[in-house]
Amino acid sequence: MASAHPATPQVGPKPGSQQTGPPTATEHHSPDAPGSALDTESPPQSTAASQLRSQTGIDLEVALPVAATTPESLPRPAAGTVLAEPVGILSAPNPASSPAPARGPEDGAAAHLGGVSTAEIDIVDQKFQRLLVTVRANRPGDDLEIIRKAWQFCLQQHEGQKRQSGEPYVIHPLEVGQVLAEMKMDSTAIAAGLLHDAVEDTDVTSVEIAKRFGEQVAHIVEGVTKLDKIKFANREDHQAENIRKMLLAMVTDIRVVLIKLADRLHNMRTLEHLKPEKQQKIARETLDIYAPLAHRLGMGKLRGELEDLAFRYTDPYAYQQLAAEVDALRGEGESFLRRIVAEIEQKMREFHIQGRVESRIKRLYSIQQKLTTQQIPIDQVYDLLAIRIICSSVQDCYALLYPLRSTWQPVPGRSKDFIVMPRPNQYQSLHETLIAPGGHQFEVQIRTEDMHRVAEEGIAAHWKYKASDSVTAKDEARLAWVRQLMEWQREMTDPNEFMSTLKIDLYPEEVYTFTPKGKVVVLPKDASPIDFAYAIHTEVGNTTTGAKVNGRIVPLRTKLRNGDIVEISTQTGHAPSRDWLSFTKSSRARNKIKHWINEHQRERAIEIGKKLLEREARKYKLSLHKFEEKDYVRVAAEYGLGSQPELLAGIGFGKYSTRQVLNKLEPGSTIAVEPVSAAEAVGNTLGQMSDAVKRVFFGKGSDSLQVEGQDDLLVYRARCCNPIRGEEIIGYVTRGKGVAVHARSCPNVQNLLYESDRRIQVEWAAAPTDSSKAAAGKATTYPVKLTVLCDDRSGLLKEFTAIIADDGTNIRSVESVTVDGTATVDFVVETVDVRHLNRLVLNLRKVPGVRDVHRVQKI
Repeated sequence: MASAHPATPQVGPKPGSQQTGPPTATEHHSPDAPGSALDTESPPQSTAASQLRSQTGIDLEVALPVAATTPESLPRPAAGTVLAEPVGILSAPNPASSPAPARGPEDGAAAHLGGVSTAEIDIVDQKFQRLLVTVRANRPGDDLEIIRKAWQFCLQQHEGQKRQSGEPYVIHPLEVGQVLAEMKMDSTAIAAGLLHDAVEDTDVTSVEIAKRFGEQVAHIVEGVTKLDKIKFANREDHQAENIRKMLLAMVTDIRVVLIKLADRLHNMRTLEHLKPEKQQKIARETLDIYAPLAHRLGMGKLRGELEDLAFRYTDPYAYQQLAAEVDALRGEGESFLRRIVAEIEQKMREFHIQGRVESRIKRLYSIQQKLTTQQIPIDQVYDLLAIRIICSSVQDCYALLYPLRSTWQPVPGRSKDFIVMPRPNQYQSLHETLIAPGGHQFEVQIRTEDMHRVAEEGIAAHWKYKASDSVTAKDEARLAWVRQLMEWQREMTDPNEFMSTLKIDLYPEEVYTFTPKGKVVVLPKDASPIDFAYAIHTEVGNTTTGAKVNGRIVPLRTKLRNGDIVEISTQTGHAPSRDWLSFTKSSRARNKIKHWINEHQRERAIEIGKKLLEREARKYKLSLHKFEEKDYVRVAAEYGLGSQPELLAGIGFGKYSTRQVLNKLEPGSTIAVEPVSAAEAVGNTLGQMSDAVKRVFFGKGSDSLQVEGQDDLLVYRARCCNPIRGEEIIGYVTRGKGVAVHARSCPNVQNLLYESDRRIQVEWAAAPTDSSKAAAGKATTYPVKLTVLCDDRSGLLKEFTAIIADDGTNIRSVESVTVDGTATVDFVVETVDVRHLNRLVLNLRKVPGVRDVHRVQKI
């Protein structure tokens, strides 16, 4: 697959034609469609690597230039042969000759691009030619007729549609088809790629697609079509259900997700012309869902490009800063790698080992992750420079270890054998970190040609050499986690719970443990014996009472390590504990625990709700016996619920007011029946409390929060994450304390999801106007803790405080610690909202010597 940067120029027209200027980018899909974006088209990877690096620093991990798939570089047919029947190709005449005669759809489809220039027609024509040539070169036995028919249909359905830049919309599905062709996908997948927006953006139905192109194409197109016709409560629910739908379709046909990834890749390559807010949203979704999904399917090359493109928009300043640092090290690093490659090649000749050697500099996003998690400067990233050795056999892979270790000093603990123990995505390789003279560390990856192909292309490699629909055991292993997730999702009615589970499953860091009989159990990093128990069987997990690791009794929260032999003790009738959620890591264990607790908590909540409603009814001298089930269902429907038990459970969890429910059952029944109690008087005068009292009881900033549809519930900001205005928030009913409001990014939110009945929608109150600010005297501010990691030097603290003061921000406290020339400075500042905080963080990052600035949730 060609790897390119969004800012690179468009592929030009055919020789002899004129071009009025490179097409610019526009948005893909409707402006509100999640995950849609466009930009200028990128060139193939035949462009010199040095040119790409000089422009942006992207595509750092490409070891050697890959053959381009432009019409100029692909093999041309012999003179006199016909490449393909020109059905659906837009053939543009030479503008220098006489004006082009008017043409209709039967002449090639120029009419379907109404209002476009001959240069644009020529570009589209050339792109479709390139697609056909790529398919013919990669899969010579495939029938191209379905591709031509799909292209013709695509042109007809997207007639008159333009991107914001003015270029024809059809360029997007055509580029998605090109990405799939470069993956060596079959004609069915490419046809579906050309049609992937037809159902979503036009009046075409899935039934019509099935009639014209067959059930397979229709199933794939339906799988990638977003649920835009269904109204959802919020954007998160919409996103979750779209992802769930895609994964369900992916279980039966993996090509669904490959087309979705190709679609997202082209959107990311063409993102720069969107508004910054939309760029951030799409890039963040790419990092959270699509890049990890590509990694889970073993598609390392596509994942790398998605991550680097998304990094450019999620954190532009860090991206530019890191690209400059990498460029500064590039010259020395590349000369070092050339020397190492020459020495390795010499060793391979001496030991008669067949293979080839590649070198690369680590990708920008991967470097940034290391810098952030390990809090180190770039010169301490041990695998910044890497060598990849592709051997002819597995025996040669292991045989090469001796000459490498005898030539350079191995780093203890850095040897990893993924050939014997492959990763869950079937990645296989030997990893060895070595130290060269002068203290330079570099990583060596040794693998066979087949392992290399699987590491780069993952499950897409299946289509390279097979024309059948059969799925190999390795492909099944890659999809096993998806099938498992789809089984669990039946128990997950809540979209947020589904997304949290998916995100856990998309980031696998494995620990290999064993049963006493020697069976391997693969668990997430830092997993506990509880995770192990649930991996064996749900009933084993539910009845676990103790565990032995390597023959010794250990606490259930013990973190398991590679090679541990685990024994589980069980007792009939024992039940899971809510505390287990604080240390279990696997999604299977967490889902089973949440399910058990939710079922039993719900039964208890229904009982409590019934008693609370009866007590409130007695207070107003109202009999509940006169109300039938249909009355409760009517009131439940007003709250968006479907049954009487759901309404009673909501009351029991404290989510709904009993007084409001009674008033809905019999309007006017709770008005002035008896004098207002002292407790209610306190509730009604909450809005009249002084600011000082509110700060003591509910925390500063609580008056800017409100519960959707409720006016008599206490609301306060959770201290574990201290959300500030502008952040996405979620409410959680806390018994006896009101509604705790958490930031959606708060780690504790994941632990609270098991009781979905206690979650409630909250929102920030309308932002104060200038007149109201003037009347109040000062805008509401929120305390936020910032940690700055930087190189120690004199005058640094003065620069920091000056920047904060110039921004009009108050500093509550400052703490500074210096260790080995690295300073860590903690500020607690008062900020108005997220935008104010982001501006402050960006200004602090610009100070020379600053490595990282991040927010600490808990103060």
